[in-house]
Amino acid sequence: MRSLSLPPRCARPKPAGLALLRAGVLALTLALGCAAVLPAPVRAAGQEPAGIGVERSVKAAFLYKFLGYVEFPAVSLGDVGTPFTVGVSGADDIAAELTRITAGRNVGSRGIVVRVVRDGDALAGLQMLFIGGGEAVRPLHLLHAAQQLGILTVTEADNGLQQGSVINFRLVEDRIRFEISLDAAGKSGLKLSSRLLAVAYHVSKEAP
Repeated sequence: MRSLSLPPRCARPKPAGLALLRAGVLALTLALGCAAVLPAPVRAAGQEPAGIGVERSVKAAFLYKFLGYVEFPAVSLGDVGTPFTVGVSGADDIAAELTRITAGRNVGSRGIVVRVVRDGDALAGLQMLFIGGGEAVRPLHLLHAAQQLGILTVTEADNGLQQGSVINFRLVEDRIRFEISLDAAGKSGLKLSSRLLAVAYHVSKEAP
């Protein structure tokens, strides 16, 4: 596990041009310096967002950083040096942004591959699965299948932890936060860094 340095405070950025806002938010998120990084609204005053919104950029950046603070069971890892594979279901925009920000980057000795998961696709070979809000039909099926394979699951639903997700994004006071279920992590054979737990909005130790 790499050292995680936390800044003394996480101030809400003042209104600015969208490019500067996105750059600042992304830099803060990549440092995993705080769990509350998204101001609202997700667009600068009088300016339409270009491409992916700030909220989606923040979530994609968190997904990338989560990989470095989790010990995965042997069943979900390939040989040493095999890339981490992140599956994304119901959120093509997140998949595109995650592909962009992880290009050429490694987590330890492993590169990162992003794979869009469609209906009927197998989850074997994934280390992480993000289930977006666009996946309304089969989240429970995906979460159950992922748990059997030792996959880190991340959702963005109000009841994500109750459904069995390990990590769930929440919007709290206009900022993106994340909550963690240690029960779900244990059932998946995952060990989460204490540094990750320290910056979570909420940590559930028992089954929700």
